[in-house]
Amino acid sequence: MPFTLATWNINSVRLREALVAKLLAEEAPDVLCLQECKSPVDKIPMEQFRELGYGHIVARGQKGYNGVAILSKQPLRDLGDMDFAGLGHARHIAAELENGVTIHNFYVPAGGDVPDRAVNEKFGQKLDYLAEMRDWFAGERPGKAILVGDLNIAPREDDVWSHKQLLKVVSHTPIEVEALGATQEAGGWVDITRKDIPEGQLYSWWSYRARDWDAADKGRRLDHIWATPDIASAGHNSRILRAARGWEKPSDHAPVFATFDL
Repeated sequence: MPFTLATWNINSVRLREALVAKLLAEEAPDVLCLQECKSPVDKIPMEQFRELGYGHIVARGQKGYNGVAILSKQPLRDLGDMDFAGLGHARHIAAELENGVTIHNFYVPAGGDVPDRAVNEKFGQKLDYLAEMRDWFAGERPGKAILVGDLNIAPREDDVWSHKQLLKVVSHTPIEVEALGATQEAGGWVDITRKDIPEGQLYSWWSYRARDWDAADKGRRLDHIWATPDIASAGHNSRILRAARGWEKPSDHAPVFATFDL
């Protein structure tokens, strides 16, 4: 039975409750994974989401920062979370659908502004987080699983508006791209978005700093949907809902979709 999954860094689920409801009503994914919810779990505004058919949630939250949630039309089984790099942050949650598929929802640290761990603690934390993800997947290789989230790295040259100009900018530096690639390889993960859309510029994030984000189009593909090799061939219909970046009081991220025939 096919299901459609979406991932979206919402940048405050309480502030943007109406945008989440709009997405659920208009696009109706079976599963929506949110990052940067910035809310304790008990403050997530679930009433409106339930009215739209999303009666199931697995989440981890904290006041004002981080936070990940999985909303679903189908029952979910909470599989727990991992505190990579020992940050004490709500950055990961795993849940299982009734069909046995595990969904990992990640919010990888952004890493600050300077790509040098010697002078920027946050950049070191990002690299440590990715290294521990890599080791976890290498030690316990996943199967029948989907990994989604804001991974805060645009790995390919066509995942950014200018490869040359962003080589020294956090999210596209060679050390980050290498770290993400090692994490992906350790789990055997297949990038579903790029399996479906193998060529061309593709972005899911545009900075708030741009006066006209749409015209400037200086984007990066920071949000990802991966799947394990045993189910990767079932993934299709990948797309990024760019229009959501232009909604009133938007997140700086756009939702990313894929459908799985499982």
